[in-house]
Amino acid sequence: MTFQVTVQPSGHQFACDEGETILAAAIRAGVGLPYGCKNGACSSCKGRLLAGRISHGAHQEKALPVAEEEQGMALFCCATPHSDVTIEAREVLGLGDYPVKKLPTRVARIERVADDVIVLHLQLPATEPFRYRAGQYIEFLLKDGKRRSYSMASAPQKEPQVSLHIRHMFGGLFTDHVFNKMKEREILRFEGPLGSFFLREDSDKPMVLLASGTGFAPIKAIVEDAIAKGLGRPMSLYWGGRRPQDLYMDELCRQWAATVPGFSYVPVVSDATPADGWNGRTGFVHQVVMQDLHDLSGFQVYACGAPVMVEAARRDFTALCKLPADEFYADAFTSEADLAAA
Repeated sequence: MTFQVTVQPSGHQFACDEGETILAAAIRAGVGLPYGCKNGACSSCKGRLLAGRISHGAHQEKALPVAEEEQGMALFCCATPHSDVTIEAREVLGLGDYPVKKLPTRVARIERVADDVIVLHLQLPATEPFRYRAGQYIEFLLKDGKRRSYSMASAPQKEPQVSLHIRHMFGGLFTDHVFNKMKEREILRFEGPLGSFFLREDSDKPMVLLASGTGFAPIKAIVEDAIAKGLGRPMSLYWGGRRPQDLYMDELCRQWAATVPGFSYVPVVSDATPADGWNGRTGFVHQVVMQDLHDLSGFQVYACGAPVMVEAARRDFTALCKLPADEFYADAFTSEADLAAA
């Protein structure tokens, strides 16, 4: 059985098979519903059910509280229809421009940039172009049917190579392999590009780029893309880590600050030890932004990192710093441990 999904206010329509999530059907149809994790943890795909019947699969309470669900809100990544439905969602223009593909890739280089971070350089097939927007991610297709998601850390201009920043999650199925067994020239398969986190080029607003840990990866791609295109928009990068070594490409960021007009960089460390000799900014990275920029009403914010950081920034920037809610773009990293709490 197939149901029809109508999106308001655009009026776009697409078919959704029985048992299929609304988001999966939208991606298949090239309709640009916003999304991030695709598994009920980040709330990026949240919208409203206007008509029809749906049911939700497993999701985290913080992504869709019971009270919101009772008011008609829905997480389209885990909502399956039981009738024709009409939904309300803010569509992302251009999201369907680059088709989602399944492709093989070869490991070109394995670069360890910190004790627990590897930059994985991948060579894409020369015969089939892979187009994506800076900030999007790919999913590795593992042999057991499981998937692992990583943001692309290189600008699209670098294609046919892409790079990923992979933090070692001890006991992690994929990252244990990357850190202990992976060899150059190994063949992997992935699906992408995915996600609605990418640079909005139809705006000339100054940007706050907010990252924690390896959330720096898609932010790096956005910066490189903006530089390559000569966009000239002011960019303020705030990158937070627990210790100075967590800012594993600090030198690159300082180089941008020294050479790119309108670019500034503020590294932030939350748990420095005396041995670190840290004399820079300290505390929670999003609070440092608020100390520097009391009025964000004229900005766009791009945030990526731990879900707790992303949600705190979204809440505080809009409530306390006048940031328009629709100018906060985010990609919250969710690990298998996060999903186990769903």
